[in-house]
This record gives sequence, structure tokens and C-alpha cells, in this order.
Amino acid sequence: MSTARTSDVSGTLTPVRWGILGASRFALNVSLPGMKNGALTELRAIASRDLTKAKSAARALGIPKAYGSYEELLGDPEIEAVYNPLPNHMHVEWTAKAARAGKHVLCEKPIALGAEEADTLVRVQKETGKIISEAFMVRSHPQWQQAKAWVESGRIGDLVSVQTAFSYFNRDATNIRNQKDVGGGALYDIGCYAVNTSRYLFGREPKRAIALIERDPDFGTDRLSSGLLDYGGAHLTFSCSTQAVPYQRVNAFGTKGRIEIEIPFNAPAHQPCKIFLDDGSTLNCSSAQVTSFPIVDQYCLQGEAFSRAVRSGGPVENSIEIAVGNMRVIDALFRSAESGRWETI
Repeated sequence: MSTARTSDVSGTLTPVRWGILGASRFALNVSLPGMKNGALTELRAIASRDLTKAKSAARALGIPKAYGSYEELLGDPEIEAVYNPLPNHMHVEWTAKAARAGKHVLCEKPIALGAEEADTLVRVQKETGKIISEAFMVRSHPQWQQAKAWVESGRIGDLVSVQTAFSYFNRDATNIRNQKDVGGGALYDIGCYAVNTSRYLFGREPKRAIALIERDPDFGTDRLSSGLLDYGGAHLTFSCSTQAVPYQRVNAFGTKGRIEIEIPFNAPAHQPCKIFLDDGSTLNCSSAQVTSFPIVDQYCLQGEAFSRAVRSGGPVENSIEIAVGNMRVIDALFRSAESGRWETI
């Protein structure tokens, strides 16, 4: 694994030079502004199949180089790591191409449209020696790290149930989230968070899954997906929707207490976040103790953690193996919705 230009003469880690594939609205408005502020993340180049669009994005973000094709960016010897926020169906192809071009890759979720497809990237990582990670930025946020620490320390007793709700309303036919053939729909877009974070809190893999899915009659995408994961004596229950009132919340129930994460996924970068630790002594939640966290940008923290792994050769929080595990669960949920029964993961 390459660790070229790892430090300056003082021994401080030097920034990793990043290239970005695509100029999506999400990347330009949400993830890249956060990454740009990282001391270890140097946004060096951005590529789009439309050079004018790439140049406009580069100007807006202060990125020195703009390319009119993804291949040109991958051929740039200065680029050490690639951020891949391309449409879902393009994730595997361009992540593999980037790694084979000698770049470490942070790929947006979902990393693939199935476990078999995702598993090809495990082989690519072994072949190239490059880090490949799925971008679940929530694992970098201190509110999730605190929640996991409380679970692991037994602060809420034994974790027996996680309940997750995540929704927004979007019926724009031109929006990629409503296009089935490119991986649109609720489960790929936001249900994946419920799966990933429950695996994070439980610290193990679920054994089986069952799901109900309601599909949009025009788009064919799943507009409402609800599921249950069996962790062996403990459960995740979740609902996610692309056509419901905007909302998100996570509750983790233990035998002695409860953790509630107020804004679990779209944690704001401009205000503090808070989570609640409740011993259940009152049913109106007045017994809950509030923990507030300083203002952070979880995309900045994610980019910093990935860059640090590139420089140090250390592990990343959400490895390609963890990413494949998430796709196995999502595959099982889709199978269950078709079969109407429990499906083994």
C-alpha cells in the first residue's frame, strides 16, 4: 500500500491529494465542502463528462484541476485518493478502475447493487493493495461513537432492540433516487443506514431478515420499505420512505437503559448535535440525560479518517468487507419482500 509523501520534516502527516469523480449536487453542496476543510484532505482535481460542469465545480470549491473525463483524472499521477459519488449503478465499475489506476477509493453508499457485485471489490483491493471503503460518514461522528461506547460498556445493559425511522418526500421523476434502473429507491438510499448502524451498535451480523416493500406505481422504486433483522436474541426494526414526511430518529433499547439519537444521519454541520441516555424511570422521557457535542462536519471527519489511514497504513472504520456485509443484508431484505418469508443472510 502506497504511503508516498507521508510526512514533512517535522513528522506531521501531510495532506492526501484527492480527486473527485463527478460533480453531483450532493457532492458539491454537502460532502465536498466538508472534506475541503480537512487538514489531511487536499481536493486537487474534479472530473465530469461535461468539462464546463467540471470547471464550474472546480471554481466554486477552489479545486485547481478540472477534467472532462473520469479517465483523465485517474491518469493524473498526483492524485492519491478518489472520492466516488457517482450514481449507484456506477460505483463498482469506477471504484475498481480507480483502484487499478493506483488510487485509494472512498465510494458513496450503497457501494454496489448487490453483495455479489460488491464482493468483486474485495478482490480488487487484494489485487491492488489500495484501500476501498464505503462512505458511511455517520461512523465518524462523535455522537455515534459515544452511543457505541455506551453500548459496549454496558451503560444500558444488554442491547436488545434498535428502532430506526428515516424518511423524506420526493416524487420528482427526474431525480435519480426515483429511477429504478440506476439503483433508486428507499432501501438503497436510506434504509442502508439502518442496516449499517445496527450492525455497528450490535457489533455482529444479523442471521435473517424479513421485509415489506411498497413500490411507486410510476417509478417502480420502493417508496416504503420496512424490515426486521434477527441478531439472535436481539432485533433491528426499521421503516424508510422516499414519500413521507421528513424525519429521522434512532432508539437503542437495552435491559437497563435507552439511547436516543436525535438527528442520526443528516447531522448538521452548523449546530451541535445531542443524544439522550434514559434509564426509563419516567415514561415521558424527563429522566433522559442530554449529551451535546461540539459543532463538527461528519464529512470532514470521514475524509480525515480515510486520509489518515492512507498515510499510516492503518484500518478504515467502514472497510470493504463491512460494505459487502451490508449488501448481503439488503439483498436478503429484497428477497424477503418477494418471497414473503424470512430469508437467511
